[in-house]
Amino acid sequence: MKISPLIGLVLGLSALHATAGGSRDHAADPSLLHEIVVTAAFRETRLADLPGATSVVDETTVRQRSATHLDEILNAAPNVNFAAGASRGRFVQIRGIGERSQFVDPVNPSVGMVVDGIDLSGLGNAGTLVDVHQVELLRGPQGTRFGANALAGMVNILGNTPTDTFEAALHSGYGNYDSWRFGGVVSGPVAQNLSARLALEQQKSDGFIDNDHLNRDDTNNRDEFTGRGKLHWQVSDALNIDATAFYVDVENGYDAFSLDNTRHTLSDEPGQDRQETTAFALAADWTASELFDVWASISWSDSRLDYGYDEDWSFVGLCTGAPCEGWEYSSTDTYLRERQANRLELRLTSSDAGRIGGQTRWLLGLYYDQRDEDLLRQFFDFSLSSDAEFVSAYESESVAVYGELSQPLSERLSLSLGGRLERFESDYRDSHGIRAQPDEDLWGGQISLDYRLTDNTLLYSLVSRGYKAGGVNGEALGKAQSGGLAPSMVNFLQARLEFDTETLFNYEFGLKGMYLDDRLELRIAAFFMDRDDIQLKGWYNEGPVFVGYLDNAASGENYGLELESLWRISERWQVFANIGWLDTEIDNFIVNVDDTLVDKSGREQAHAPEYQFNIGALIDLGNRLDLRLEIEGKDAFYFSDSHDQRSDSYELLNASLGYATGPWELRIWGRNLTDQDYATRGFYFGNDPRKFYVNETYIQFGEPRVFGINASYHFQ
Repeated sequence: MKISPLIGLVLGLSALHATAGGSRDHAADPSLLHEIVVTAAFRETRLADLPGATSVVDETTVRQRSATHLDEILNAAPNVNFAAGASRGRFVQIRGIGERSQFVDPVNPSVGMVVDGIDLSGLGNAGTLVDVHQVELLRGPQGTRFGANALAGMVNILGNTPTDTFEAALHSGYGNYDSWRFGGVVSGPVAQNLSARLALEQQKSDGFIDNDHLNRDDTNNRDEFTGRGKLHWQVSDALNIDATAFYVDVENGYDAFSLDNTRHTLSDEPGQDRQETTAFALAADWTASELFDVWASISWSDSRLDYGYDEDWSFVGLCTGAPCEGWEYSSTDTYLRERQANRLELRLTSSDAGRIGGQTRWLLGLYYDQRDEDLLRQFFDFSLSSDAEFVSAYESESVAVYGELSQPLSERLSLSLGGRLERFESDYRDSHGIRAQPDEDLWGGQISLDYRLTDNTLLYSLVSRGYKAGGVNGEALGKAQSGGLAPSMVNFLQARLEFDTETLFNYEFGLKGMYLDDRLELRIAAFFMDRDDIQLKGWYNEGPVFVGYLDNAASGENYGLELESLWRISERWQVFANIGWLDTEIDNFIVNVDDTLVDKSGREQAHAPEYQFNIGALIDLGNRLDLRLEIEGKDAFYFSDSHDQRSDSYELLNASLGYATGPWELRIWGRNLTDQDYATRGFYFGNDPRKFYVNETYIQFGEPRVFGINASYHFQ
């Protein structure tokens, strides 16, 4: 592990002084540092009292980083990574576990994403950060609370709630690459006991790619609109009803890969990465009696996705007059998806008076989830030498019952036991004639002990079990049946029509504490994750014919350490550090490489860097000025589980300077100020006719040096 002298100096300083999972406003009262409340737990719980590793990135951090999307804040948390392969980092990995792409077949996500109570797992473009109160990153399986969508963890995005008094704001921002954003928020009472909030924002950017063939600088552009509306109705002292409407319209370009591994592309038919999601949720919280509360929720979402790209990354005529003349090909690949989801949930929660025996808190819940996903793929079929279409339909249904008991064993020691039983059924069919109906009974849960060592220190240990449903490799098998592949590969794929459920046991020990008169916040977690039948992505290609499939390796191990801390040194100085260390291993994963079976046993898992860090300082400069300085970095990591190509390690420098006076706030910001090149996705195959399609690594770059100025005006 190599770290530059500058990074080493800052790491040493910050490790000495300590850290935080989400940086706080520089003007905040230090006594409030421990009042961060996590909403993704069954009961709203202070972060300092929650057993389990959780990072909270608050709206101050979002504003200071000028973040507009989830992928621009994930590096603030330890052992959280993401993969692009699109216009945004749409796929999240926690502790080395998580998908990196979705092309043809339906995917059950390892990391879930909930936005204001609406499950949008697998729809990463919806992770916009307009009027967000906080982002909660739960690390480790959430089998009791979230079930099959949270094998590795959960991302919970929580917007601001309606206020009892009127407030409104307008904000705008401008930056390099012709970037701009404009939006507004209005909130307040609209009738007796009824309040509402509405936030709207449009942002655009030309993107970070120059298309030299088309002489354009906007083929990888961003064009994103978000609308978020909320109603809060206090029907009575015993009943509250909350309604949420969420709309996101993403019209981004996708032209990110270059034959020369630069930010200059040659595509003649640049792709697109579009998503339109409309979603609604209704939740009621009712104090049904003095013994228990009732919480009920219903949500609906409809998403339309258009994802496509220029497969050859070049133009017709690239090889004219060159030695490769006659070798080039030209094609595009487009995936049009429609997804609808419905979810109902009912939960009973004990009150203090309803505790069993006067001590044991209890909770009982019922859950129903139904999803339909239809795909139309438009592509060039090289085995048939003609344009083709592929159609598939996937329906899934989950019914679950879950519960939790919490029992104090002494004045300082308590035990919690939670479990979930889930019935999963699915139906897959496609235009190749493939039909499969995987169904299974699943279970997960958590046992935790927490010990209040002192009034300011919590020790906890837990064992949790997560699960991820199996699925179907319909497109891969269909491609095998259509011909054009080696017979051994056809047999290989035919044996993998379906893949099995993955399960995971997580063993974790942690400490959470507040010290130095509540000026120092410290959280430490050590974990070991034992994975069984782990689902890994394999790739096989013969010339221009590609096949992607999911397969089960026998097992895997993921273990590591996580440190989060924040120290308010004085009224004007805070330092923070978030550091993760991770070690992973694959056991018995067989891939077919050039018609040869290769065992990847003993290798690290993909997108699982050995270390990550985010360290920095918040400084009150006086005269209404504040400064944020931070450095974030990652170790090198494998791009895929099926080949051995790796990224480079990197460090990024970010900064922002803010000025506030009366209703105005101005902020100058910059990310990756040293303009480092780093990878967010990588592939290994041959796609350059000038090199006669020799296999090589192609990478997608993360954002270069970006900077700008934001202004906001708050109406009073």
